[in-house]
Amino acid sequence: MTFDASDLMDRPDLSDIRGDVIAYIESLERALAEAQSSGRASRAESPLEPSEPPTTMNVISISASGLAKRTPRHLYGRQRRGGMGIFDLDSGENDAPAFLAVADESAGLILITNQGRAMRTDVRAIVETDVRGRGESLLENFPLRDGEKLAVVIADEGGSYLIMVSERGQVRRIGSQYLGKNLQPGTMLYNTSEGGAPAAACWTSGNSELVIGTRQGKGIRFAERQVPVRGCLGLRVDPGDRVVGVAATTEEGGVFLVTDDGKGTIRLANGFSANKAPGSSGKVLMKTDALIGVMAIDEPAINPPNDVFVISQLGKIIRFQAAEIPAKEGVVQGVNCMNLRSDTCTAFTVSSSGAASA
Repeated sequence: MTFDASDLMDRPDLSDIRGDVIAYIESLERALAEAQSSGRASRAESPLEPSEPPTTMNVISISASGLAKRTPRHLYGRQRRGGMGIFDLDSGENDAPAFLAVADESAGLILITNQGRAMRTDVRAIVETDVRGRGESLLENFPLRDGEKLAVVIADEGGSYLIMVSERGQVRRIGSQYLGKNLQPGTMLYNTSEGGAPAAACWTSGNSELVIGTRQGKGIRFAERQVPVRGCLGLRVDPGDRVVGVAATTEEGGVFLVTDDGKGTIRLANGFSANKAPGSSGKVLMKTDALIGVMAIDEPAINPPNDVFVISQLGKIIRFQAAEIPAKEGVVQGVNCMNLRSDTCTAFTVSSSGAASA
Protein backbone atom coordinates (compact mmCIF):
# COMPACT_ATOMS: atom_id res chain seq x y z
CA MET A 1 0.00 0.00 0.00
CA THR A 2 1.43 3.39 -1.01
CA PHE A 3 1.19 6.33 1.41
CA ASP A 4 0.00 9.63 0.00
CA ALA A 5 0.10 12.77 2.15
CA SER A 6 -3.18 13.87 0.54
CA ASP A 7 -4.90 10.95 2.33
CA LEU A 8 -4.40 12.68 5.71
CA MET A 9 -7.39 14.38 7.37
CA ASP A 10 -7.16 17.99 8.53
CA ARG A 11 -6.16 18.24 12.19
CA PRO A 12 -9.35 18.69 14.25
CA ASP A 13 -9.83 20.98 17.27
CA LEU A 14 -8.22 19.21 20.23
CA SER A 15 -8.93 21.87 22.88
CA ASP A 16 -11.40 19.65 24.77
CA ILE A 17 -9.13 16.57 24.76
CA ARG A 18 -7.19 15.51 27.86
CA GLY A 19 -3.57 16.67 28.00
CA ASP A 20 -2.09 13.17 28.05
CA VAL A 21 -4.08 12.21 24.94
CA ILE A 22 -2.89 15.36 23.13
CA ALA A 23 0.70 14.56 24.10
CA TYR A 24 0.29 11.06 22.66
CA ILE A 25 -1.17 12.42 19.40
CA GLU A 26 1.68 14.93 19.09
CA SER A 27 4.26 12.17 19.61
CA LEU A 28 2.65 10.19 16.78
CA GLU A 29 2.73 13.28 14.55
CA ARG A 30 6.44 13.76 15.24
CA ALA A 31 7.15 10.10 14.47
CA LEU A 32 5.20 10.38 11.19
CA ALA A 33 7.10 13.53 10.20
CA GLU A 34 10.44 11.84 10.93
CA ALA A 35 9.44 8.77 8.90
CA GLN A 36 8.42 10.93 5.94
CA SER A 37 11.68 12.88 6.15
CA SER A 38 13.72 9.67 6.33
CA GLY A 39 11.89 8.25 3.32
CA ARG A 40 12.58 11.37 1.26
CA ALA A 41 16.26 11.29 2.22
CA SER A 42 16.51 7.61 1.27
CA ARG A 43 14.95 8.22 -2.14
CA ALA A 44 17.21 11.20 -2.78
CA GLU A 45 20.39 9.40 -1.71
CA SER A 46 22.85 9.23 -4.59
CA PRO A 47 24.98 6.15 -5.26
CA LEU A 48 28.23 6.03 -3.33
CA GLU A 49 30.15 5.50 -6.56
CA PRO A 50 29.45 6.96 -9.99
CA SER A 51 27.84 4.77 -12.63
CA GLU A 52 30.06 3.07 -15.18
CA PRO A 53 30.36 4.51 -18.71
CA PRO A 54 27.47 3.71 -21.09
CA THR A 55 27.43 0.03 -21.99
CA THR A 56 25.40 -2.38 -24.09
CA MET A 57 25.16 -4.73 -21.12
CA ASN A 58 21.66 -5.05 -19.67
CA VAL A 59 20.31 -6.11 -16.29
CA ILE A 60 17.32 -8.40 -16.93
CA SER A 61 14.74 -8.75 -14.14
CA ILE A 62 12.04 -11.43 -14.40
CA SER A 63 9.15 -12.27 -12.09
CA ALA A 64 7.94 -15.74 -11.16
CA SER A 65 5.16 -15.53 -13.77
CA GLY A 66 7.53 -14.39 -16.54
CA LEU A 67 7.04 -10.61 -16.45
CA ALA A 68 10.37 -9.20 -17.67
CA LYS A 69 12.21 -5.99 -18.46
CA ARG A 70 15.77 -4.99 -19.22
CA THR A 71 17.66 -1.87 -18.22
CA PRO A 72 21.16 -0.78 -19.28
CA ARG A 73 23.61 -1.79 -16.58
CA HIS A 74 25.22 1.64 -16.32
CA LEU A 75 21.95 3.07 -14.97
CA TYR A 76 22.45 1.10 -11.76
CA GLY A 77 24.82 3.01 -9.49
CA ARG A 78 27.02 1.07 -7.10
CA GLN A 79 26.25 1.17 -3.42
CA ARG A 80 28.26 -0.24 -0.55
CA ARG A 81 27.34 -3.77 0.41
CA GLY A 82 24.66 -3.71 3.09
CA GLY A 83 22.80 -0.82 1.47
CA MET A 84 19.03 -0.71 0.97
CA GLY A 85 19.08 -0.75 -2.82
CA ILE A 86 16.52 0.88 -5.10
CA PHE A 87 13.21 -0.28 -6.54
CA ASP A 88 13.53 -2.20 -9.80
CA LEU A 89 11.00 -4.56 -11.43
CA ASP A 90 7.41 -3.49 -10.73
CA SER A 91 5.62 -6.83 -10.88
CA GLY A 92 2.94 -6.48 -8.22
CA GLU A 93 2.77 -7.90 -4.74
CA ASN A 94 1.64 -11.39 -5.83
CA ASP A 95 4.36 -11.88 -8.47
CA ALA A 96 7.76 -11.40 -6.88
CA PRO A 97 11.00 -11.07 -8.87
CA ALA A 98 12.48 -14.56 -9.24
CA PHE A 99 15.29 -14.38 -11.83
CA LEU A 100 18.12 -11.96 -12.52
CA ALA A 101 20.63 -11.97 -15.38
CA VAL A 102 23.15 -9.65 -17.01
CA ALA A 103 23.69 -9.95 -20.76
CA ASP A 104 24.73 -7.91 -23.76
CA GLU A 105 21.85 -6.59 -25.83
CA SER A 106 23.03 -8.74 -28.76
CA ALA A 107 22.85 -11.98 -26.74
CA GLY A 108 20.12 -14.55 -26.29
CA LEU A 109 18.29 -15.69 -23.18
CA ILE A 110 17.44 -19.34 -22.55
CA LEU A 111 14.32 -20.14 -20.54
CA ILE A 112 13.77 -23.59 -19.02
CA THR A 113 10.50 -24.62 -17.40
CA ASN A 114 9.76 -26.88 -14.45
CA GLN A 115 8.76 -29.56 -16.97
CA GLY A 116 12.22 -29.58 -18.56
CA ARG A 117 11.25 -27.76 -21.77
CA ALA A 118 13.27 -24.88 -23.21
CA MET A 119 12.82 -21.80 -25.36
CA ARG A 120 15.10 -19.00 -26.43
CA THR A 121 14.49 -15.29 -26.87
CA ASP A 122 16.70 -12.37 -27.89
CA VAL A 123 17.67 -9.90 -25.19
CA ARG A 124 16.63 -7.12 -27.58
CA ALA A 125 13.13 -8.62 -27.68
CA ILE A 126 12.68 -7.88 -23.97
CA VAL A 127 11.11 -4.48 -23.32
CA GLU A 128 13.65 -1.85 -22.23
CA THR A 129 12.62 0.40 -19.34
CA ASP A 130 14.12 2.66 -16.73
CA VAL A 131 15.39 1.07 -13.53
CA ARG A 132 11.85 1.10 -12.10
CA GLY A 133 9.71 -0.48 -14.81
CA ARG A 134 6.69 -2.72 -15.29
CA GLY A 135 7.95 -5.04 -17.99
CA GLU A 136 6.06 -7.38 -20.30
CA SER A 137 5.45 -11.14 -20.38
CA LEU A 138 8.21 -13.31 -21.81
CA LEU A 139 5.83 -16.22 -22.27
CA GLU A 140 3.09 -14.79 -24.49
CA ASN A 141 4.35 -16.70 -27.52
CA PHE A 142 5.34 -19.83 -25.62
CA PRO A 143 2.42 -22.24 -25.08
CA LEU A 144 2.79 -23.48 -21.51
CA ARG A 145 1.21 -26.73 -20.38
CA ASP A 146 -0.94 -27.09 -17.27
CA GLY A 147 1.17 -26.42 -14.19
CA GLU A 148 4.17 -25.33 -16.25
CA LYS A 149 6.21 -22.32 -15.15
CA LEU A 150 9.69 -20.87 -15.42
CA ALA A 151 12.36 -22.71 -13.45
CA VAL A 152 15.71 -21.52 -14.87
CA VAL A 153 16.74 -18.40 -16.80
CA ILE A 154 20.27 -18.09 -18.16
CA ALA A 155 21.92 -15.75 -20.65
CA ASP A 156 23.69 -17.27 -23.64
CA GLU A 157 27.28 -16.47 -22.66
CA GLY A 158 29.02 -18.47 -25.37
CA GLY A 159 30.13 -21.43 -23.27
CA SER A 160 30.86 -24.85 -24.72
CA TYR A 161 28.33 -26.71 -22.55
CA LEU A 162 25.27 -25.93 -20.47
CA ILE A 163 25.24 -27.76 -17.17
CA MET A 164 21.71 -28.22 -15.84
CA VAL A 165 20.95 -29.62 -12.39
CA SER A 166 17.58 -30.78 -11.07
CA GLU A 167 16.13 -30.16 -7.60
CA ARG A 168 17.16 -33.69 -6.57
CA GLY A 169 20.72 -33.37 -7.87
CA GLN A 170 20.61 -34.96 -11.34
CA VAL A 171 23.13 -33.35 -13.74
CA ARG A 172 22.86 -33.00 -17.52
CA ARG A 173 25.63 -31.68 -19.82
CA ILE A 174 24.26 -30.18 -23.04
CA GLY A 175 26.35 -28.96 -25.97
CA SER A 176 25.87 -25.28 -26.80
CA GLN A 177 25.06 -26.16 -30.43
CA TYR A 178 21.69 -27.52 -29.29
CA LEU A 179 20.74 -24.22 -27.62
CA GLY A 180 21.53 -21.72 -30.36
CA LYS A 181 19.24 -19.52 -32.42
CA ASN A 182 17.60 -22.56 -34.03
CA LEU A 183 16.32 -23.92 -30.70
CA GLN A 184 12.68 -24.87 -31.21
CA PRO A 185 10.32 -23.56 -28.50
CA GLY A 186 9.26 -26.40 -26.26
CA THR A 187 12.34 -28.57 -26.88
CA MET A 188 12.59 -31.18 -24.13
CA LEU A 189 15.98 -30.93 -22.43
CA TYR A 190 15.39 -33.15 -19.43
CA ASN A 191 12.98 -35.80 -18.18
CA THR A 192 11.79 -34.55 -14.79
CA SER A 193 10.90 -38.08 -13.66
CA GLU A 194 14.65 -38.67 -13.22
CA GLY A 195 15.19 -36.14 -10.48
CA GLY A 196 12.53 -33.48 -10.24
CA ALA A 197 12.27 -30.10 -11.93
CA PRO A 198 15.31 -28.24 -13.28
CA ALA A 199 16.69 -26.00 -10.54
CA ALA A 200 19.87 -24.34 -11.80
CA ALA A 201 22.19 -24.03 -14.79
CA CYS A 202 25.56 -22.60 -15.75
CA TRP A 203 27.86 -22.46 -18.77
CA THR A 204 31.19 -24.27 -18.80
CA SER A 205 34.34 -24.39 -20.89
CA GLY A 206 34.32 -28.18 -21.03
CA ASN A 207 37.03 -28.57 -18.41
CA SER A 208 35.63 -26.78 -15.37
CA GLU A 209 35.15 -27.65 -11.74
CA LEU A 210 31.44 -27.81 -10.85
CA VAL A 211 30.08 -26.69 -7.50
CA ILE A 212 26.47 -27.59 -6.70
CA GLY A 213 24.73 -26.01 -3.70
CA THR A 214 21.47 -26.76 -1.86
CA ARG A 215 18.97 -24.68 0.06
CA GLN A 216 20.35 -25.97 3.37
CA GLY A 217 23.90 -24.90 2.52
CA LYS A 218 25.27 -28.30 1.50
CA GLY A 219 27.48 -28.63 -1.56
CA ILE A 220 29.74 -30.77 -3.68
CA ARG A 221 32.61 -30.06 -6.06
CA PHE A 222 33.77 -32.36 -8.85
CA ALA A 223 35.30 -32.20 -12.33
CA GLU A 224 32.88 -31.47 -15.16
CA ARG A 225 34.44 -34.13 -17.37
CA GLN A 226 33.09 -36.80 -15.00
CA VAL A 227 29.51 -36.10 -16.13
CA PRO A 228 28.59 -38.67 -18.82
CA VAL A 229 26.66 -37.80 -21.98
CA ARG A 230 23.36 -39.09 -20.56
CA GLY A 231 23.87 -37.33 -17.24
CA CYS A 232 24.26 -38.67 -13.72
CA LEU A 233 23.52 -38.01 -10.08
CA GLY A 234 25.69 -35.05 -9.15
CA LEU A 235 24.70 -34.66 -5.51
CA ARG A 236 22.74 -36.88 -3.15
CA VAL A 237 20.20 -34.43 -1.74
CA ASP A 238 18.72 -34.93 1.73
CA PRO A 239 14.93 -35.24 2.10
CA GLY A 240 13.47 -31.78 2.66
CA ASP A 241 16.39 -30.12 0.89
CA ARG A 242 16.76 -29.13 -2.78
CA VAL A 243 19.38 -27.86 -5.21
CA VAL A 244 19.39 -24.06 -5.70
CA GLY A 245 22.55 -23.42 -7.70
CA VAL A 246 25.43 -24.69 -9.78
CA ALA A 247 28.60 -22.88 -10.84
CA ALA A 248 31.61 -23.66 -13.01
CA THR A 249 34.80 -22.49 -11.37
CA THR A 250 38.55 -23.17 -11.33
CA GLU A 251 41.16 -24.00 -8.73
CA GLU A 252 42.06 -20.29 -8.58
CA GLY A 253 38.47 -19.05 -8.36
CA GLY A 254 35.51 -19.58 -6.11
CA VAL A 255 31.76 -19.24 -5.79
CA PHE A 256 29.56 -16.43 -4.53
CA LEU A 257 26.78 -17.52 -2.16
CA VAL A 258 23.78 -15.48 -1.01
CA THR A 259 20.99 -16.35 1.46
CA ASP A 260 17.44 -15.09 1.51
CA ASP A 261 18.16 -12.91 4.55
CA GLY A 262 20.75 -10.91 2.59
CA LYS A 263 23.97 -12.52 3.80
CA GLY A 264 26.71 -13.47 1.37
CA THR A 265 30.17 -14.94 1.16
CA ILE A 266 32.82 -15.95 -1.37
CA ARG A 267 33.88 -19.55 -0.84
CA LEU A 268 37.27 -20.15 -2.44
CA ALA A 269 37.67 -23.37 -4.39
CA ASN A 270 40.97 -24.16 -2.72
CA GLY A 271 39.14 -24.32 0.61
CA PHE A 272 36.39 -26.65 -0.63
CA SER A 273 38.04 -29.89 -1.67
CA ALA A 274 36.87 -31.74 -4.76
CA ASN A 275 35.25 -35.17 -4.64
CA LYS A 276 36.77 -37.92 -6.74
CA ALA A 277 33.41 -38.50 -8.43
CA PRO A 278 29.90 -37.01 -8.49
CA GLY A 279 26.98 -38.58 -6.66
CA SER A 280 27.94 -38.49 -3.00
CA SER A 281 26.34 -36.59 -0.13
CA GLY A 282 27.30 -32.96 0.21
CA LYS A 283 29.36 -31.24 2.86
CA VAL A 284 28.78 -27.80 4.37
CA LEU A 285 29.29 -25.05 1.82
CA MET A 286 27.85 -22.21 3.94
CA LYS A 287 26.25 -22.03 7.39
CA THR A 288 22.63 -21.44 6.40
CA ASP A 289 19.31 -23.12 5.79
CA ALA A 290 18.18 -20.53 3.23
CA LEU A 291 20.70 -20.40 0.37
CA ILE A 292 19.19 -18.92 -2.81
CA GLY A 293 21.95 -19.58 -5.33
CA VAL A 294 25.56 -20.26 -6.34
CA MET A 295 27.49 -18.19 -8.90
CA ALA A 296 31.06 -18.52 -10.13
CA ILE A 297 33.43 -15.70 -9.30
CA ASP A 298 36.95 -15.99 -10.68
CA GLU A 299 39.78 -13.89 -9.26
CA PRO A 300 37.44 -12.32 -6.69
CA ALA A 301 39.78 -9.64 -5.40
CA ILE A 302 41.44 -8.29 -8.56
CA ASN A 303 40.46 -6.44 -11.76
CA PRO A 304 38.33 -6.49 -13.79
CA PRO A 305 35.92 -5.79 -10.91
CA ASN A 306 33.10 -8.25 -10.36
CA ASP A 307 29.79 -6.59 -9.49
CA VAL A 308 27.01 -8.38 -7.63
CA PHE A 309 23.33 -7.61 -8.26
CA VAL A 310 20.81 -8.84 -5.68
CA ILE A 311 17.03 -8.45 -6.01
CA SER A 312 14.39 -8.89 -3.32
CA GLN A 313 10.81 -10.07 -3.05
CA LEU A 314 9.60 -6.47 -2.91
CA GLY A 315 11.45 -5.61 -6.11
CA LYS A 316 14.43 -3.77 -4.60
CA ILE A 317 17.82 -4.24 -6.22
CA ILE A 318 21.34 -3.44 -5.07
CA ARG A 319 24.64 -3.34 -6.97
CA PHE A 320 27.97 -3.54 -5.16
CA GLN A 321 31.48 -4.77 -5.84
CA ALA A 322 32.20 -8.36 -4.95
CA ALA A 323 35.58 -7.32 -3.54
CA GLU A 324 33.67 -5.90 -0.54
CA ILE A 325 32.85 -9.47 0.49
CA PRO A 326 35.69 -11.25 2.32
CA ALA A 327 36.83 -14.36 0.43
CA LYS A 328 36.99 -17.38 2.75
CA GLU A 329 38.48 -20.84 2.53
CA GLY A 330 36.33 -22.17 5.38
CA VAL A 331 32.66 -22.33 6.31
CA VAL A 332 31.09 -19.03 7.43
CA GLN A 333 27.64 -17.49 7.89
CA GLY A 334 28.44 -14.60 5.57
CA VAL A 335 28.22 -10.83 5.89
CA ASN A 336 25.35 -8.47 5.13
CA CYS A 337 24.94 -7.79 1.41
CA MET A 338 21.59 -6.02 1.50
CA ASN A 339 19.64 -4.20 4.19
CA LEU A 340 16.24 -5.91 4.28
CA ARG A 341 13.17 -4.61 6.08
CA SER A 342 10.37 -7.19 6.13
CA ASP A 343 11.77 -8.45 2.85
CA THR A 344 13.77 -11.40 1.51
CA CYS A 345 16.31 -11.84 -1.29
CA THR A 346 15.06 -13.94 -4.21
CA ALA A 347 17.81 -13.89 -6.86
CA PHE A 348 21.27 -12.56 -7.62
CA THR A 349 23.89 -12.55 -10.35
CA VAL A 350 27.56 -11.68 -10.76
CA SER A 351 28.79 -9.55 -13.66
CA SER A 352 32.25 -8.45 -14.76
CA SER A 353 32.07 -4.66 -15.14
CA GLY A 354 34.82 -4.64 -17.72
CA ALA A 355 32.66 -6.22 -20.42
CA ALA A 356 31.03 -4.75 -23.52
CA SER A 357 31.39 -1.04 -22.92
CA ALA A 358 30.23 1.16 -25.75
